[in-house]
Amino acid sequence: MATFLKRLFWIALAGVAALMLVRTFLFTSRQISVPAVEVAPVDPAAAQRLSAAIQLASVATDEGVDTLALRQLDTLARSSFPLVDSLLERIPLENSLSQLWRWPGRNAALEPILLMGHLDVVPVDAASGGEWEEDPFSGAIRDGYLWGRGSIDDKMTVWGLLEATEQLLAEGFWPERSIYLAFGHDEEIGGADGAAMIAAHLKKENVRLEFVLDEGQLVLTNALSGLAPPLAMIGVAEKGYVTLELKAQLAEGGHSSMPPRETATGVLSEAIVRLQEHPLPARIDGATAALLDYVGPEMSPPFRFLFANRWLTGGLLKRQFSQNPPANALIRTTTAPTVLHAGVKDNVLPATARALVNFRILPGDTHESVMEEVRRIIADERVSVSVRPGDQVDEPSPVSTTEAFGYGLLEKTIRQLFPEAVVAPALVIAQTDSRHYQPIARQVYRFQPVLLDRTDLSRIHGQNERLSIEGYERAIRFYRQLVVNGCGG
Repeated sequence: MATFLKRLFWIALAGVAALMLVRTFLFTSRQISVPAVEVAPVDPAAAQRLSAAIQLASVATDEGVDTLALRQLDTLARSSFPLVDSLLERIPLENSLSQLWRWPGRNAALEPILLMGHLDVVPVDAASGGEWEEDPFSGAIRDGYLWGRGSIDDKMTVWGLLEATEQLLAEGFWPERSIYLAFGHDEEIGGADGAAMIAAHLKKENVRLEFVLDEGQLVLTNALSGLAPPLAMIGVAEKGYVTLELKAQLAEGGHSSMPPRETATGVLSEAIVRLQEHPLPARIDGATAALLDYVGPEMSPPFRFLFANRWLTGGLLKRQFSQNPPANALIRTTTAPTVLHAGVKDNVLPATARALVNFRILPGDTHESVMEEVRRIIADERVSVSVRPGDQVDEPSPVSTTEAFGYGLLEKTIRQLFPEAVVAPALVIAQTDSRHYQPIARQVYRFQPVLLDRTDLSRIHGQNERLSIEGYERAIRFYRQLVVNGCGG
């Protein structure tokens, strides 16, 4: 009997191994072949025009936006792109510093597309401002790079779209499909007065968009271990956002000379420790599963084998992803304690202690399901869990399909302008202004045509933000080709 069972075990093991090898063999490339396109020339003065935009410090903070800088940007855009200003329809937006342009198409039966960016930038940390290699608002051009806040996030997108449009207008191009160019002015602080207002205006006008394209993902070198080519990710979804208040309330405080066995501060601390020791459940599904399906066939054999057999290796992959913060954010709703409040004096025991914990919500979860899971993990009735009145709550976006017109258009254009890259759908772990357009768009995608090394990501919102001139010119060519491919002429 023992011999029979041993033989059966080895037969089963061989069968599993054979199945895994077959699945790996069938795990074939999803990359499309596209015809090469002629490299369109770019006006050498394009970088200087972007430099001028960077020099206008349109900073957005919790206190608001720089109204003067934004008005100057509006004037600069009109003067820098005279054909855009004279031939496109500028749609007025009441009490808004954002910009909305409409390029009417010849065929009214085709649903329009919306290409978007934002005019505002994050502030420069006063403590690190002197550590920049160039002044953050100088727009300096040096060593083949354009330096300054907004060179990547996100004036490059706005000015790149305007450059591409101006060039096409100069060539006599006119689209079959209508195109909206939408540039918000307060993305860095939520977009309530910018993108949200534009979306509300379009909804009021009964506009239905075929797709929206915003920032969100890039083309990265050294993106993943086991993947040699650059990775161009198209964001097909983005995570939600909620901050929960944890409040520990005891019957009384007291004097620190006679502390009780438990204090409000101690109870709250234990709750936070439980949350950090028990992260919310990991899942490989939706946009992240699609990423692995597209990337896996292009990877070296060991990784290809693992990704092709997630039915068996899923647990291992989750453990590996969990060890790396960016990868961990792709597979679960993340937990981040950010603010603690307790006590007013060092010798007084507070009866109440509060903490704010930020959660970036994975598609498939909701802020309600997160609250329920948090209460289960803490398992202490003395700690209440709630959303503070008036606080921001954004549910995760729907996952846009890879089968729609918009994804195919982006995929084709990326392969034409970045032929060296692997193209894949992906999840955006931060938030973008595109979420405001979700109710009026069939699909929403998030991609910025910029090639960066993974190590350069810290420059975005950090020190020494810069963009190569060559990279900016390729981005302009990308937007031009995207319009030609998608809207005819």
